[in-house]
Amino acid sequence: MPHSSDSSDSSFSRSPPPGKQDSSDDVRKVQRREKNRIAAQKSRQRQTQKADTLHLSLAKSYLPLKILLEHLLEAPFWLPALSTVNQHGSPPHVHCIAPQ
Repeated sequence: MPHSSDSSDSSFSRSPPPGKQDSSDDVRKVQRREKNRIAAQKSRQRQTQKADTLHLSLAKSYLPLKILLEHLLEAPFWLPALSTVNQHGSPPHVHCIAPQ
């Protein structure tokens, strides 16, 4: 006749008693949450650093573009001078600033 297992048979019970299991699960949850909190904080710091780097890069490239835009906005005033030829047959000298 096959042997029936009952709840008092300890050979099939591999999990810790309910009280200990709850306690160890709680400890694991707390540890996992703490580890996750630290990882999230590091991720936010990396994102902030990346945004700061991009902002500085943008600020550095903005100034030459601003200067170029100012010169282009002045173009209606000096552009007609380029199309005229002075008495010697050469175009007038125009100072242009190239972006760096």
